[in-house]
Amino acid sequence: MTKQPLLLIAAGGTGGHMFPAQALAEAMLARGWRVKLSTDARGARYTGGFPHTTEIEQVSSATFARGGVLAKIAVPFRIAAGIAAAKIKMLRDRPAVVVGFGGYPTIPALAAAAILRVPRMIHEQNGVLGRVNQLFAKRMDAVACGTWPTELPEGVEGTYVGNPVRNAVLERAGAGYIAPGDYPMEILVIGGSQGARILSDVIPPAIASLSMDRLRNIRVSHQARGEDEDRVRTFYAENGINADVQPFFHDVPRRMSEAQLIISRSGASSVADISIIGRPSILVPLAAAIRDEQTANARGLVDAGAAILIPESQLSVENVAEQINAVLDNPHGALQMANAALTVGKPDATEQLVYMVETLAQKGT
Repeated sequence: MTKQPLLLIAAGGTGGHMFPAQALAEAMLARGWRVKLSTDARGARYTGGFPHTTEIEQVSSATFARGGVLAKIAVPFRIAAGIAAAKIKMLRDRPAVVVGFGGYPTIPALAAAAILRVPRMIHEQNGVLGRVNQLFAKRMDAVACGTWPTELPEGVEGTYVGNPVRNAVLERAGAGYIAPGDYPMEILVIGGSQGARILSDVIPPAIASLSMDRLRNIRVSHQARGEDEDRVRTFYAENGINADVQPFFHDVPRRMSEAQLIISRSGASSVADISIIGRPSILVPLAAAIRDEQTANARGLVDAGAAILIPESQLSVENVAEQINAVLDNPHGALQMANAALTVGKPDATEQLVYMVETLAQKGT
């Protein structure tokens, strides 16, 4: 009896890396592969949704971006130790393919795979390569792109597959959209795993400034960081707005499918989910993103007429309120936006990524 092939997935500790990694894990396990996930403590927070048969290895993440001088000096040694440990594990249980989804915790697995000549590829969710993917792009057998076009290093060819979404999102693909009207409506506010403070500062007062006739019909689901949660919840309550405020929603796909409007950061996973389910959105790219990748991520939905882009520099209570009204005052336009979002979605992204993994595995044998 032949041993099941092993896929090693390496992903950093944000939802943007972990959600597409989870989608690939679900698909490969269903095809009879074994799957190992290599991530750090931050990434481990997102592993609850992974199939229970996924073997999870926690690695220590070493980044030059955080810590004092001593911590920075120790980084190369920690990375070297991580690569050595990854090599030993691969020699004991050799993967058929290694796939990196970005983030510093992917360095040991990708470097060890390159040294041992294990078939390897990266998947970049954003329209601009992240630092680690930029570092490894030329040493990979394949580069899969979630957003198109993606800026790639000279000589590197990318394959546009789209961003894989979890089964929970696919189950609601193209869910029927109820256009805004004189009945209960949902607004979903999601800020991603970082940098959502400005949304918590601006969106609640923008919603509170809407007319009383409109407010009596509105229910808000607002994902706010832990440190902002109480003040956001209090603000909505004091203004008589029906709001569910939590630091993390475990049922985002359901809330998206029930929403008349989504206000969100334009992280790659959020954009993918919005385009698969098909909803009008107001997108606010993260200004602190060094490569401005979130603006690149939003381009597809904005160009299709499915989303309104508000740069952080223009994010004001008045501007947001105006754009909310523009969507909710125009049921026909909102329905057109929802349908336009679906034209951007790539529901077969996971299948395309599976095909790339299996093709690499065959070349490796």
